[in-house]
Amino acid sequence: MAKVELKQPIVQEISEKVKDAQSVVVVDYRGLTVAEDTQLRRQLREAGITYKVYKNTMMNFAFKDTDFESLAPVLEGPSAIAISLDDATAPARVLSKFAKEAPALEIKAGVVEGTFYDAEGMKAIASVPSREELLSKLLGSIQSPISNFARVLKQIAENGGAAEGADAPAEEKAEEKAVEAPAEEKAEEAKAEEPAKEAEAEESKADDAEDNKEE
Repeated sequence: MAKVELKQPIVQEISEKVKDAQSVVVVDYRGLTVAEDTQLRRQLREAGITYKVYKNTMMNFAFKDTDFESLAPVLEGPSAIAISLDDATAPARVLSKFAKEAPALEIKAGVVEGTFYDAEGMKAIASVPSREELLSKLLGSIQSPISNFARVLKQIAENGGAAEGADAPAEEKAEEKAVEAPAEEKAEEAKAEEPAKEAEAEESKADDAEDNKEE
C-alpha cells in the first residue's frame, strides 16, 4: 500500500476533527512526564476538548485551505493539538493553567474563531472567561436590580399598615396646626391693638382733664 494511501485516513481524521472547531491550539509536549501527560489529557477531556498527537506533515495536509493553515509555521518538532468545538477559549485556559504547574508544556500558537494568535496572544486568550461565566455574570447583573426592587416592594407590603398609621398623626398634626393658626393670628392682632387702646385711653383722660378745667 502506498504511503499516500496510509496517510489519507489520518489526514481525513484531522480534517473531520477541525472542520467545525471553534479553536485549535498547537503545543509542544516534550518534557512532560507520563503522569503529567495523563493528568493533562484528563483535564482537557473533562473540559470537552479533544487532544491528540499527530505528525506535523499530517496536520499540514489537513489544515491546508482552512482557517488553520496559518498554524503551519509552528508545526515543527513534536506537536499535539487541542481542539474545541464549543468553547473557543477553553483550550487556551486549560493549557495555560496546566503549564503553570508543568512548565515543560509549551503553547506554540492557536487559531481562535478564525484568528491566528502566537504564544503571547494565546496567554491573553487564556484570560478570557468562558461563555458560561460571561452569561452567568450578565444574568447576575440583570437579576440584581430586579431582586432589589422585589425586596423593596416586599418591605413596603409588609410595613404598609405601620406606614399608614405613622402618616395619620402627621396629617392630624397638620390639621391641628391649621386650626391653631387663626387663634395665634387673633392673639397677635390683640397684642397689636393693645397700644392703640392705651393711646385712646390716654387721649380720653386728657380730654376729660381739659373739660374739667374749663368748667
